[in-house]
Amino acid sequence: MNMTNDNSSRAETKEGTAEVVSVSAESVSPDTVEKYDRESRTRDVWSTKWSLPLTAFAVGLSLYQIYYALFGGPPTLVHRGIHVGAILVLCFAIQRFRLSEKRRTPPWYDWLFMAGSVAIAVYLGLVFQKLAVSGGRFDTIDVVFSVMALVLVLEASRRVTGPVLPILAILFVVYDYYGRSMPGLFRHRGYDLDRIVTFMYQSTEGIFSTAIGVSSTYIFLFILFGAFLQKSGMGQFFNDIALALAGQARGGPAKVAVLASGFLGSINGSAIANVVTTGAFTIPMMKRVGYQRNFAGAVESAASVGGQIMPPIMGAAAFIMAETLGVPYTEIVLIAIIPAVLYYLAILVQVHMRATSQGLRGISRENLPAVREVMKERGHLLLPLLFLLYMLFFSGTTILFAAVTTIFVTVIASMLRKSTRMSLIDIIYALRDGAVTAISVAVACACVGIIVGVATQTGFGVKLAGTIVTIGGGYLLPTLLMTAVACIILGMGLPSIPAYIIVATMAAPALVQLEVPALAAHLFVFYFGLFANITPPVALAAFAAAGLSGGSPMRTGFIAMRLALGGLIVPFVFVYQPELLMLDGTGFDTARAAVILLIGVMMMSVAAEGHFLVPLPVWLRFVIAVAALGLVTPNVSYDVIGAAIAVVALAVILVMAKRQDRLAWKEI
Repeated sequence: MNMTNDNSSRAETKEGTAEVVSVSAESVSPDTVEKYDRESRTRDVWSTKWSLPLTAFAVGLSLYQIYYALFGGPPTLVHRGIHVGAILVLCFAIQRFRLSEKRRTPPWYDWLFMAGSVAIAVYLGLVFQKLAVSGGRFDTIDVVFSVMALVLVLEASRRVTGPVLPILAILFVVYDYYGRSMPGLFRHRGYDLDRIVTFMYQSTEGIFSTAIGVSSTYIFLFILFGAFLQKSGMGQFFNDIALALAGQARGGPAKVAVLASGFLGSINGSAIANVVTTGAFTIPMMKRVGYQRNFAGAVESAASVGGQIMPPIMGAAAFIMAETLGVPYTEIVLIAIIPAVLYYLAILVQVHMRATSQGLRGISRENLPAVREVMKERGHLLLPLLFLLYMLFFSGTTILFAAVTTIFVTVIASMLRKSTRMSLIDIIYALRDGAVTAISVAVACACVGIIVGVATQTGFGVKLAGTIVTIGGGYLLPTLLMTAVACIILGMGLPSIPAYIIVATMAAPALVQLEVPALAAHLFVFYFGLFANITPPVALAAFAAAGLSGGSPMRTGFIAMRLALGGLIVPFVFVYQPELLMLDGTGFDTARAAVILLIGVMMMSVAAEGHFLVPLPVWLRFVIAVAALGLVTPNVSYDVIGAAIAVVALAVILVMAKRQDRLAWKEI
């Protein structure tokens, strides 16, 4: 966008600004959304004769999950089989075979896939007792159903997540089979195909591994909770409260994007879905007040990715992390708070510096909702979130019970105002939408279970970790750098949850071998697995944002990486300083480390943006970056040196500002 357009947009009339605020998701073409968000590539079965039976099936699945959470049910393997079978039925009924498909009802082959999905769940229930005493023996019919299960999971994963994850799973199966022919360190005994496929289907180490275990319990219920929140109007509340709080500030729409994406991203768990929903509202606003299109898309994509590291829900990945490490979920939430806040502050600093450097303004107050009015109209929708926090941290109940009771509280809280009141139809649709939304997570977890199963069967994860440590020479910093790169590569093209499971299996053990606390190691790989979504050349979240903004996908991705610079630094710091995660030291140590890191991250953001009171020359940006690195380095001597350099740099900036007669503290 050229400066003429920028000036005109800043000088627009009151009516024009009001138009900005009214932009909504409906203004974005469905084709644009489908191009980047595979989960939205669905058939319109809800307008056909199959709507009623499919709705009944989805509602039945949600009610079964609630019943299982409250009262228990069949054995673990059977329950996971029911969960996967039902999810696959919904997937093949709704997800298109290919993007160009125009029909609204499933073709004949998808009916076969649905029948097969039911069959693998039923068969698992019928032979469960035999499996318990078979000692790993199997017969031909076991192999047939095992192959059927693998094919169905791989095809469903292709439709939902794209080709990357199923191709990776197939490559791992090939590695499992040809282990005897593998070179050197990666050689293993190799397994027959019959043994591989039955291991994947008839045990809790393959398709029905821990990932599906978490999906069939915690994740499904919290997705269902999110569906009820959406039906009650929580999404509108987040947008309105973000507008009310930040809309009038310098570059207000960009700050609204950061806040709203953080709120929603923590709940919905998908960076791309967050971009195409929140971004449809925020990106046009950012462009209208003067932000360049690539920068607007980058703000939305960086903020949307960060939602998955933001407590309390963290996009459901925290549940898998807790289950993998065997620690309470609440502990994961607590250690993640400080890094997540620092990540968002770093983005806000760069957004603000861009606004001051270009003279961008916010939205006039009269065209914004008032905080009091927003809270009066929809503030009661915060009650379920507050209740959830109480149940998780103070009640002593299980997570499953907390999730189910919070769903009931959401329905009750919605009744407090007519504008948010949920009817019986709304409740039914929430139950249906929750099951449908769970498709993407459950299918990805089932597919990634194949990869984890091979890693378990062959010891691949342990071997890869040993290789990373060996190449790093046994030193922590080179190992961290290699692990970060490996996580970004492994996470390319994958949703956040399967990306985390893969990097936790393949990369986290390398850090644990170097005596990094397991919690810090897993959070480290989780961060960098997520950053694959904004790291070119396969930056799915950035590409989705560029599709909405009309910008360059690659340029948007590189700007998003710069905006996320704080997030790239923070994981290295908390590995060296576990007190940031409250894993070591006293409360004072945590506070001191957090404050120093906050200053360092803000300075790094200033260096990246190149503006503070005045435009900064390259040499001064380099000096500020050096000072920031000194502050974030876990060494008191470096902290002192960094602080001294920072003071000198600030003095130079003040002199420059005075000479240019541009010192305006009100701009800060």
